[in-house]
Amino acid sequence: MKLYFSPGSCGLASQIALHEAGQTFDLVKVDFKTKTTVEGDYLKVSAKGVIPVLRLDDGDLITEGAVILQWIADQNPASNLLPPVGSRERYKALEWLNFISTDMHKGMAVMFSPFLDDVTKRRFADGNLIPKFEYIDEHLATNDYLMGARFSAPDGYLYTVLSWTPRVGLDLSGHASIQQFMARMEARASVRAAREEEQRLAG
Repeated sequence: MKLYFSPGSCGLASQIALHEAGQTFDLVKVDFKTKTTVEGDYLKVSAKGVIPVLRLDDGDLITEGAVILQWIADQNPASNLLPPVGSRERYKALEWLNFISTDMHKGMAVMFSPFLDDVTKRRFADGNLIPKFEYIDEHLATNDYLMGARFSAPDGYLYTVLSWTPRVGLDLSGHASIQQFMARMEARASVRAAREEEQRLAG
């Protein structure tokens, strides 16, 4: 398998899940400015021009980070990345995946936009993102992970999105439960491995 990614992007969540599942995969770094990789034109891999993209061994492609996480979980059921299909817990986990993807990820994307000024971004964060941070912090006050005591795929995605906050000037130091969650995540071997590989390829 190959995972097309860019350092510091949402592709980190897919890397974490692959490591949790014990999968062997190659990372292919995408240059967003030129839409190229060491293989050539990235738009020939994905016409969307976005990451992550997972290329399977048979050549098939899976796009959209939340879908990639579900595929990894379903192909590796012993890793318990998602609850069993059809269970109530499964739908709760999918709620979290969709909340992170649509509310958190897309909201944070606004903070990186070159088309908005700092004042507009600050107002957006205050009205849109801060309440969501408070919601997550309250949930994590009584849960080690989003689904309770055990790590699942949405945790890697949440960790990835929350790790962007220092880059856009958002201070989460007052959210103790989030801080504890981030420290818990950074102690996991999968997160350390993914971070180290990103740092190696970032240069």
